[in-house]
Amino acid sequence: MFLLGFAAITIFSQYNSPQQKSEWRGPDRTGVYNETGLLKEWPEKGPEMLWSLTDIPKGYSSVAVVNDVVYLTGIQDSMDVLLAVDMAGKIKWQVPYGRRWDSTFPDSRCTPTIENDRIYLSSGKGDLACLNALTGNIFWQVKASEKFEGTFGKWGISESLLLHGDYVYYTPCGEKTTMVALNKNTGETVWKSKSLKDKPGYVSPLMVDRNGKKLIVTVTENNVIGVKPEDGEIIWTFNYAEYAGGQWKANIQTNTPLYYNGKIFVTNGYDHKSVMLDLSEDASSVKLAYVDSLLDVHHGGAVRLGKYVYGANWEHNRMGRWVCLEWETGKMMYETEWENKGSIISAEGMLYCYDEKDGNIALTKASPEGFKVISTFKVPLGKGPHWSHLVIKDGILYVRHEDALMAYNIKA
Repeated sequence: MFLLGFAAITIFSQYNSPQQKSEWRGPDRTGVYNETGLLKEWPEKGPEMLWSLTDIPKGYSSVAVVNDVVYLTGIQDSMDVLLAVDMAGKIKWQVPYGRRWDSTFPDSRCTPTIENDRIYLSSGKGDLACLNALTGNIFWQVKASEKFEGTFGKWGISESLLLHGDYVYYTPCGEKTTMVALNKNTGETVWKSKSLKDKPGYVSPLMVDRNGKKLIVTVTENNVIGVKPEDGEIIWTFNYAEYAGGQWKANIQTNTPLYYNGKIFVTNGYDHKSVMLDLSEDASSVKLAYVDSLLDVHHGGAVRLGKYVYGANWEHNRMGRWVCLEWETGKMMYETEWENKGSIISAEGMLYCYDEKDGNIALTKASPEGFKVISTFKVPLGKGPHWSHLVIKDGILYVRHEDALMAYNIKA
């Protein structure tokens, strides 16, 4: 089972500062947070909990923090809702913005994308909205999956919207189009790409820069694609479906690709092989660099630090091991069992690993020499699987566990 472009936390600092932006998995969607002065070891019982909030609308989202306001999503009745929470853990306001997914695993999971005073959201049914970050007032709404005759996977929509210039991008797929661009100020359609006759994945797209040329990279059910952000031209595709493995040959794509220096790393679970693609100098084509059969990340993301990539692989839906590969070659540096598979982020050369089954969070130094836990603690609140990705902002670690939100002080 499952999906992820979860409504995680999104963070920016000053409403009136130029081009303050926050998005899925932090800066450039890498999972690596630009934080300094953090603890390199936690107290025996874990870092200090600053505050907690329970019985909130359920979601797999994490948080977003702007001017001492924390944003996250959840579900209430038939709708996905956006919550604004103050730094004492009190709800300021709550606004419904789109229809929730109404089948298996309906909890919200699409991450808000924030730019200055505007928040951009997608719902589990593919409704898009732009809201005022100060008040929660809705600037515009579009039933995008309906409008563009998009399709759904078994778990609905998990895409966190991508912004670039004056455009906001969404991937409905289906018979009419694959990706669309809307005017971020009005919600009006700017362009529609051609259709690949494919279904959407549960992937949030990535904007890459190759020698000054921008390109949107994402993964649909069957393809890795490169799309021109200006006009929607799909300039290359890579058949990722043929690398599906295991008993099911499942093409359940959930993770945002990693990009660095002309290389695109794509990884997904269910014994689906990972691939490294070489992007041409002009970004007009890709070729296969290597195939890896070890690191098949279920939906917890991966991070690249220096010459290595780190993440948890999939053994079955409730178990996996923690892995380090050499970025350039795919060579295994380690495969270690620790609690369970889960999500991973990084800051200051440290890995923060969140076990999805029992809610253990580990702090370990990012090193190809081995997975050595320095400190750990167990999340005390909430219920259900621990599918939300962690977020770090201004020395605070934010942890979402379905109907609970916790803030921990990890500043040294």
